[in-house]
Amino acid sequence: MTGVVVIIAALALLIFLAYRGLSLLLLAPAMALLAVAFAEGGPVLASYTQVFMQAMGGFVIQYFPLFLLGAVFGKLMEASGSARVLADGIIGRLGRDRAIMAVVLSCAALTYGGVSLFVVAFAVWPIAAVLFREADLPKRLIPATIALGAFTFTMTALPGTPAIQNAIPMPYFGTTPFAAPGLGLIAAGIMFGLGMAWLRFRARVLGPGYGVVADDVTQPARLGRDPGFVIAALPLLLVLVLNLGFTVLVIPRMDTGYLALAIYGATDVDALRGIWSIIAALTVAVVALVALNWRGLAADLAKTLDQGAKDALAPIFNTASLVGFGAVIASLSAFGVIRDWVVTVGGDNVLVSLAAGTGLLAGITGSASGGMSIALATLGETYLQMGTAAGLAPDLLHRVTAVATGGLDALPHNGAVITLLAICGLTHREAYLDIAVVAVIVPLLALVVLITLGTIFGSF
Repeated sequence: MTGVVVIIAALALLIFLAYRGLSLLLLAPAMALLAVAFAEGGPVLASYTQVFMQAMGGFVIQYFPLFLLGAVFGKLMEASGSARVLADGIIGRLGRDRAIMAVVLSCAALTYGGVSLFVVAFAVWPIAAVLFREADLPKRLIPATIALGAFTFTMTALPGTPAIQNAIPMPYFGTTPFAAPGLGLIAAGIMFGLGMAWLRFRARVLGPGYGVVADDVTQPARLGRDPGFVIAALPLLLVLVLNLGFTVLVIPRMDTGYLALAIYGATDVDALRGIWSIIAALTVAVVALVALNWRGLAADLAKTLDQGAKDALAPIFNTASLVGFGAVIASLSAFGVIRDWVVTVGGDNVLVSLAAGTGLLAGITGSASGGMSIALATLGETYLQMGTAAGLAPDLLHRVTAVATGGLDALPHNGAVITLLAICGLTHREAYLDIAVVAVIVPLLALVVLITLGTIFGSF
């Protein structure tokens, strides 16, 4: 029992210190090794080099291409003016009297196309500030509006999204980004519908009035070489279409028997198809994006690519550090008690157990991808076996896992939440309530519906 208390204390301290602004690159190994020392008096150095670093390195090896290509693609979208053009185009078509809807759809279009939610927040905030001011809507609703479009349904529920949260389950369950598309669409519709209803309700309750504007931008800067709307949207469409094409048509027809060799990890194409598809789709989209915007990007292309590559480092190493932390915690004998308890949550319903385990870990770490990686690294095989025994399709396990990590991950210590509030110049006290509703409570409600439908009808 003492070991369980130590684990909980280490997790709580990790959350508290991360909330205070300390780097996860320092916190994750420090808290993991403290847990080793106090829980069992175990080999601290061996736990660091042989457990923490092995798990952290394994995550980087497997997912670095996705982080790298996603960050480069997002930076090119930003530098070319495509992100701004898409946001402006959606706003122009909807009208300024639908400011909330326009911002949500702008964020959704960008994130569903593969643009990092951090890039989306920076790109859409200037436009949202101007639009909300002109519509006389409260500034304090901007963070929640961006969060609804970027942190929820496009991140975990919509089939085919290239978000890392939709990619991590693939090698564990042998699935693709389009797992359980019908259920994903239903969950996405619930998140979007209820989230929009809340934001509109809050706009009526708070009444007109933008608020303090002293530090706001007045209008996004124009570079004089922005692409047209079609050109701006084409790379995003390529990501989606090519991702599906590689997943369904190209890769399954490739001769991949060599993957059974030890040099290639003694695996098969089903474990790699999803990741390969996203890598290929993003690569082609990056090349197309540069070609379509060559005149605007050529002068600073090397600098833009360099910055995009650098932008990938902090997210992947922060997430990988949390994976290393989870591996160390999982190596402790006391973790077996927690694991056994998590597996029993929900009784005979594997989906409830899976959702509870991944969701709680995502909340504890403040990261959907980090919590998901910890859960699947320690319990993925167990859940797959339980699901198979219960007659559940791996696609259903994939979608429940992804959606389950997209609720509690947005607690106050979440890095994306903290960054978003900083961009908007607001505090947790001013704006977190609305973020909590649209990015925590509503996704949890969607998860309940998803599990209910999956239990009754299976995967579709």
